[in-house]
Amino acid sequence: MKVLAIDTSNLVMGISVLDEGKVLGEYITNLKKNHSIRVMPAIEEVLNETGVKPAELDRIVVAKGPGSYTGVRIGVTIAKTLAWTLKKDLVGISSLEVLAQSGKYFDGFTVPLFDARRTQLFTGLYGQNDAGDFQNLWEDRIILLKDWLEKLQTLDKKILFVGNDLPLHQDTIKEVLGDQAVLGQVSDHNPRPSELGRIGMMREPDDIHTFIPSYLQLAEAEVNWLKSQGK
Repeated sequence: MKVLAIDTSNLVMGISVLDEGKVLGEYITNLKKNHSIRVMPAIEEVLNETGVKPAELDRIVVAKGPGSYTGVRIGVTIAKTLAWTLKKDLVGISSLEVLAQSGKYFDGFTVPLFDARRTQLFTGLYGQNDAGDFQNLWEDRIILLKDWLEKLQTLDKKILFVGNDLPLHQDTIKEVLGDQAVLGQVSDHNPRPSELGRIGMMREPDDIHTFIPSYLQLAEAEVNWLKSQGK
């Protein structure tokens, strides 16, 4: 199975091409630049370098959010368009799940996080289930940092925190959780598109027509409009 993986959901932009789980090529940037004008050239470059023609792809896998509204929309729109025009499978994977993969061998729980402003986080809890499989244990959500830390205090294992936005909240995390909290290293903070592709290879395809991003919250413009309508 040949897979094209696309992640533009946050600061990191990642493109990867895999063949039966083997990474043929990968493109990653961690820059504050507009994904919309960079992602298609990046896809073209990776496909050209790996010698894979678009028609030879079997599946398009995309990070579906949460994250940046604009970034998520860009990736999902491109993935849906490619899947539709090429008549390929489409699979959407949580951006938090992709980030959490850096902790899949950690002896404890893993908490991926993206800053959601106003002391809120996009986050979830990941770890080994009873069968030893790494998976989402507490569903992805948007939540106030203080409320999330109160929930995590009930756990009986070490907790690894990962994400580019960790420095914004690490002091509070250590203050509340103490030695229970393990702060990820720089190398843990960037989701790899190759991991996105590997996860997507194992999932059932989504329906292209009904597939939507996972924002976990309304856009500020929507909130303001609803308030103006008395809702």
